[in-house]
Amino acid sequence: MVSVAIFDYGAGNIFSLKNSLEKVGATVDVITTFDNQNTYSGLLLPGVGNFDPAMNSVRNYSKVEFRDYVGSMPVLGICLGMEMFFEKSEEGKEKGLDVIDGEVIVLPPSMKVPHMGWNDLEIKKPGKILEGVKDGSWAYFVHSYRVKPKSNDVITAESDYGIKVPAVVEYENFFGTQFHPEKSSIVGKIMLENFLKECKK
Repeated sequence: MVSVAIFDYGAGNIFSLKNSLEKVGATVDVITTFDNQNTYSGLLLPGVGNFDPAMNSVRNYSKVEFRDYVGSMPVLGICLGMEMFFEKSEEGKEKGLDVIDGEVIVLPPSMKVPHMGWNDLEIKKPGKILEGVKDGSWAYFVHSYRVKPKSNDVITAESDYGIKVPAVVEYENFFGTQFHPEKSSIVGKIMLENFLKECKK
């Protein structure tokens, strides 16, 4: 069994993510600070909440810096969690985690916001958490913002809703999905299993 932690921003129910991870063989703790010694093999930043309160919960209630706590441990950011990887977001004024160069911008007014529902993935290049996921697979999205990396090299999959939206990013030990794997049926299950494989290395 691999032991992982979900960071709880205090913004919503993360039971479905915890349940999905346990179903694919993980032992899961829910944590609210980074004060304690890191004994986990992986960390998940869930997709529930708003940018500024989530960033404040990471910074204001922990004595240990996020990057120091994480080190080389695999981190999976889901929706908001992925957006937090970047330098800043139009959703708020707080500085992001700044592990990937770029920003988070609101979806254009031409789209129905929030974008909610199933959409297909266009795989741009191989990725560790995309292993076994076929091009054109469907995933479940709920979001009003999208990431805009400075380099497209970090984007491993996109989705198209009139504009191309980065759907999966990978950079060093950081993995992000704009969609919710825990709500994405078999495709999501494969990606969570792939993440756990990285945690076991």
